[in-house]
Amino acid sequence: QVHLVESGGGLVQPGGSLRLSCAAFGLTLDYYGVGWFRQAPGKEREGVSCISKIGGRTAYVDSVKGRFTISRDNVLNTVYLQMNDLKPENTAVYYCATSDYYYTVCSTEDSEYDNWGQGTQVTVSS
Repeated sequence: QVHLVESGGGLVQPGGSLRLSCAAFGLTLDYYGVGWFRQAPGKEREGVSCISKIGGRTAYVDSVKGRFTISRDNVLNTVYLQMNDLKPENTAVYYCATSDYYYTVCSTEDSEYDNWGQGTQVTVSS
């Protein structure tokens, strides 16, 4: 059975850091593009970052550029989202998902992703 498991969320003060993990079971993540998405209360789900299936090309939403970094560990079958200098507006449930849509690029359009994790809560507050 294919499923993704996110972890690493929590409560952090503004300016702090968290590293989210997306572990895959029943599939090999390096065969897929992987995206991170978030949904804040009362808001639509938003694409945050992605990494391509081939070549490791990455993309980020403008609001997180320079602060968030997506990466893969193919040995551990895990994708990470390192989040630095967190802000209260980053508070949301963060989800990872896989896409077979592209090869050497990636997209943060959620319609292009199929397998989704259950999410992990990130709360940025003093």
